[in-house]
Amino acid sequence: MAASMVRTCRFVWRHGSCILLRPTSLYLSLRCKFHCSSTAHNGLLFSLNKRGVLKDSFPENAAQDRLPQLLQSGAQTVYCGFDPTADSLHVGNLLAIIGLLHFRSAGHHVLAVLGGATAQIGDPSGKTSERERMAADAAEANTHSIRESIQRIFTNHELQFHDSSRKLGTVTVLNNLSWYKDWGVVAFLSEAGRHFRMGTMLSRHSVQSRLKSADGMSLTEFTYQVFQAYDFYHLNQIYGCKIQLGGTDQLGNLMSGHEYIHKMSGEEVYGLTIPLVTSSVGDKLGKTAGNAVWLNRDKTSPFELYQFFLRQPDSSVERYLKLFTFLPLAEVERLMEQQREDPGKRLAHKRLAAEVTKLVHGKEGLESAKRCTNALYHSSVQALEEMSDEELQELFREAPFHELLLEPGTTVIDTCRRVNAIPEGPRGYRMVVDGAVWINHSRTDKPDQVLIPKLHILSNGLTLLRVGKKNFYIIKWLSL
Repeated sequence: MAASMVRTCRFVWRHGSCILLRPTSLYLSLRCKFHCSSTAHNGLLFSLNKRGVLKDSFPENAAQDRLPQLLQSGAQTVYCGFDPTADSLHVGNLLAIIGLLHFRSAGHHVLAVLGGATAQIGDPSGKTSERERMAADAAEANTHSIRESIQRIFTNHELQFHDSSRKLGTVTVLNNLSWYKDWGVVAFLSEAGRHFRMGTMLSRHSVQSRLKSADGMSLTEFTYQVFQAYDFYHLNQIYGCKIQLGGTDQLGNLMSGHEYIHKMSGEEVYGLTIPLVTSSVGDKLGKTAGNAVWLNRDKTSPFELYQFFLRQPDSSVERYLKLFTFLPLAEVERLMEQQREDPGKRLAHKRLAAEVTKLVHGKEGLESAKRCTNALYHSSVQALEEMSDEELQELFREAPFHELLLEPGTTVIDTCRRVNAIPEGPRGYRMVVDGAVWINHSRTDKPDQVLIPKLHILSNGLTLLRVGKKNFYIIKWLSL
């Protein structure tokens, strides 16, 4: 199955962030319309709405007849964009990917568009100031990294969560630089620019909020909506894409794409919005807020991702189970009932953390997260012995990592001094005697004790040294 996934998956990226709209009469219309239908495609929209993944649609009449009829007519193509403004996506972007995964599971074809071009322009939506200019080579490197991340998540979903009795739609990852790189500015403005009206562009909320700020808005940022609209048009013409997913802060850009396509071809297309993912204090999770939980392992380890969801407040766990997992809603309700009966076991939190970690990092990533959890919070020596060098360094990110030659007769005090864990002289010696040093979760108060294999040196050749409460040192022993 993994091989077939690799063959069928082509990948592209662009703008993608999530936002929250208040429930309106449109929500009730969506709920009623999708609930009343028994078709598979309409069931998908109703299910997404119940889970909270689908928030709103544009234009509004799409909630009545046209969008449901379009989905009933057969497999459709849906796209979502992600601008590579960093070398990794984050949890705030994950819900957009999950939205694509739901459509793909229902048999629709999905496009993940990376904004190798638009990242160099900068989306002003939700920003109070202009982004720093991104160099083309930085955008290219970020695009490559995010492409791999998205491919990994789609592969994990197919291997771990997909019902093999249902036919998957295709997934294609694109880079919008591929259709802009040969455009000249005069040709592009002559071709596309004449179909945009200044009054409409100026009325967008993202523009208005910036025009009123002290720094104002640059021409570069102002044109962002033109490029996103053209992206939708290009995908509509080449791939037959009629549905765009985006955060609610992308609503103005969705509208621009709809209007441009309607002018150019008269074809009806649709925008669907997904909610904002916020922290427990209401802050948007993302790069700008400085609280990003990343999807790439080198920035946020599987253990850290697992712990992030495990530590969510009780008030968020049910909503997050619906948003970030593929568990049937009836199973979510059973989990919540079990949690209410015995809150101390935190069964819902553990299932949430496990499901998300397995989606983002695969089965191996989840096992790694559990090993790290046992090693750190349950003082499990067995878990330490099963951990790789990489996992130890992820778990203790700030801890110095040392490779030392294991010489005959090496003692506890020798080890502490070689990694500069204690001061030289009597003071350091006294720290060991007083019990300030721990090796592999065991207190060590004999400075002159020779290191003992399986006690001080684990079977994987590692030693975890701790001095005081928080000062960790990782030692990889090299044999003579």
